[in-house]
Amino acid sequence: MRLGIFGGSFDPPHSGHLILAAEALNQLELDRILWVLTPKPPHKADRRLTSLAERLALLSAALGDDPTFELSRVDIDRPAPYYAVDTLWLLHEQYPAAKLVFLMGSDSLGDLPNWHRSREFVQQCDELGVMCRPGREIHLNELESLLPGLAERVRFLEAPLLEISSSGLRQKIANGAAYRYYFPPPVWRMIEEMQLYKNNNR
Repeated sequence: MRLGIFGGSFDPPHSGHLILAAEALNQLELDRILWVLTPKPPHKADRRLTSLAERLALLSAALGDDPTFELSRVDIDRPAPYYAVDTLWLLHEQYPAAKLVFLMGSDSLGDLPNWHRSREFVQQCDELGVMCRPGREIHLNELESLLPGLAERVRFLEAPLLEISSSGLRQKIANGAAYRYYFPPPVWRMIEEMQLYKNNNR
């Protein structure tokens, strides 16, 4: 079984996330994608996040009844800090027979040498599915010299150019701009009903 690992704070989850996940599922021939909701990513320690309960409800609504998308509690059910290398180690324990394909953007790939226990992280990945962003140059040979074994694991995805980000959508909502069609309908309705992101503090 080939499992894609799609991690993030998902604050909020939007249609761009779903489109990129669907492309990864198809292009990397994955059986399922595990959506790993991280309560408090180490690199976002200074930012106030929407509550875990609210983000969990939004992500559950976004995934709906798609059998190829599964919400994983691997980070939710363990204490901080939430480093990707530890997440992968736990997922290998949960799915010992599966190939784990970690999904990331090309910007994250470029920053990978700075990740916590980055060499161990690379060894824990069976593959890395990298979503390329136009204009982002990747020096894979240079990264390989810092992280041996990386190049043979990388598979690039042809993803549509989507200028959609959770931070941008939070700003749109806070400013009263149009945002409805950036989300699956159940997520939009939940944001409206719960009055989320209506000010700059959320």
